[in-house]
Amino acid sequence: MILRVEGTANKYYVQTLCMIFFPGSRFSENVTPSPDTPEIFVRLSSEGEKTIGYASMKLGAKFVEAYGEATPTADITDRGRLEKIALGRAIFSAGKALLGYTNAWGILTGVRPAKVANEILQSGADMNKTKRILRDEYFLNPKKAALAVSVAAAENRLVKKLPEGLCSVYISIPFCPSRCAYCSFVSAATKKMLTLLDDYLLRLYIDIENTFSIIHERGLRVATVYIGGGTPTVLSETQLTALLSHIRRFVDPETLFEFTLEAGRPDTITAEKLRVAKEMGVSRISVNPQTLEENVLRIIGRRHTVDDFFRAYDIAQASGIRDINIDLIAGLPGDNFHGFSSTIDRILPLGATNLTVHTFTVKKAANILNEEENYYSITGGDVAKSVEYSQLRTKAFGYRPYYMYRQKNTVGNQENVGYAKEGHEGYYNVFMMEELHSIFAVGAGAVTKLVRETAGGKREILRIFNPKYPYEYLRDAEKNMSGEGEKLSLRERVVSFFDAL
Repeated sequence: MILRVEGTANKYYVQTLCMIFFPGSRFSENVTPSPDTPEIFVRLSSEGEKTIGYASMKLGAKFVEAYGEATPTADITDRGRLEKIALGRAIFSAGKALLGYTNAWGILTGVRPAKVANEILQSGADMNKTKRILRDEYFLNPKKAALAVSVAAAENRLVKKLPEGLCSVYISIPFCPSRCAYCSFVSAATKKMLTLLDDYLLRLYIDIENTFSIIHERGLRVATVYIGGGTPTVLSETQLTALLSHIRRFVDPETLFEFTLEAGRPDTITAEKLRVAKEMGVSRISVNPQTLEENVLRIIGRRHTVDDFFRAYDIAQASGIRDINIDLIAGLPGDNFHGFSSTIDRILPLGATNLTVHTFTVKKAANILNEEENYYSITGGDVAKSVEYSQLRTKAFGYRPYYMYRQKNTVGNQENVGYAKEGHEGYYNVFMMEELHSIFAVGAGAVTKLVRETAGGKREILRIFNPKYPYEYLRDAEKNMSGEGEKLSLRERVVSFFDAL
């Protein structure tokens, strides 16, 4: 794609808007166009209080242009937001005219659409007015506006009575028994990489101890611990026992809001592992089939069957662990509405306390892109119908949406939604999405997110990235121990961030 931006327009925001209509595109200003190369020009200007966006789009012989305007209202006064609305309206209108496509999420492009709904609610608008603003100002269709407001309201109910001084801890086990075709995570799945596990755990124990020491020094209370991956249940029973025992040295699970273990892959779950998890205080696990269509499981490279999932779910239910989450993905390669709706109809009667419905996202690092088929799609076939069906059926079974996020290059521009039975919402998910407090991350590929509030009441965030792969994590640990490391320690960065106020 050839993209030219003029004026004060936020270039990254413009790119995310353009990708609604041209998913998977790469951006350039100076290439020789071919007949199928989109050419887009965007300009931002102002007249008094009025902010004006302009967009032109050319594809082959077709050329369209459109304007979008935004003026301050009682609910929207922030200059940056007005610029986004003006730009969004211009690009939205031009894309619709060029391709005949209307995005259900309108001009909302961020990861957290409920955040915008929540900001409108916090300004004093009631739920109905907030829905109307999302429809009229941001072009959301009524169902998406209602979903965003419902999630924002659920998050508010969940966090409104939380005490001050909380934090969470994320522990990364980036290893899997095999790599799914759609996966872009840094998970190590080869036999050679799996041989690093014992050394990785030894290093992890040191960093867990250091991290909890920092937390205690800051006088923070740990609200949630989340062991993710990868697939943490790739660990043997002995390794899992050692890891959970080590964590218990520094935090009493009885004091946590929740203690999560991402079991994930049904082919790694055994009764012995979940017995250990329950005894060690784990209160929430995930058992993730993604689909109950055997042919789709084969296409996406899952090394388990539908029967394996039901066996694993029975083990999880028998373990006595309080909350079980099930992950599903709409729009997977080889799936359709019939297959997805059948999966939903077989999953819901199980009675899991949590259900997360993702939409298939095309990641550039995923193995599935090595195939010839083009998985990028703005309409997504019947994925919108599948997502809507999941929303209707979960409601019928007593689930409520409580957290949500969106990603770039998601098939059909749909969303990922977490549903829960009342009283069983996953706190960690909300803390991550809404950036309510600091999350200390341990292990390869993990990102610490420090959150502080300024004197003016604004929230500032510092992200600290750990080495991406297990071998890099171990290599950097050796350098630090030998004095060759160049980076500041986590403790130094925490002190610098919080004490600079």
